Amino acid sequence: MSQAIEARLYRARGRVQGVGFRNFVQREAVRLGLAGWVRNLDSGDVEVHAQGPVAALDDLAGTLHTGPRFADVRGVEQREAAVLNYRGFRIVS
Repeated sequence: MSQAIEARLYRARGRVQGVGFRNFVQREAVRLGLAGWVRNLDSGDVEVHAQGPVAALDDLAGTLHTGPRFADVRGVEQREAAVLNYRGFRIVS
């Protein structure tokens, strides 16, 4: 039986730009087999659209709260999102 695919939109706040956060998210998403994208926002936050099995999305959510070594994540908002036809996971501008 195949696993249901869901999608989530995350928004990480804090010191999440200029610390390798997008590269960190991309590596984690690829490791977890997720598809989607990550980008910096003008507000200083980082936005992530990820889709895949629920367990993998939960794992990604946990890593977003920690971030890479020099990040200082102050919060992560999460909401359901539309499942789209993504292939792979990329950094977008």
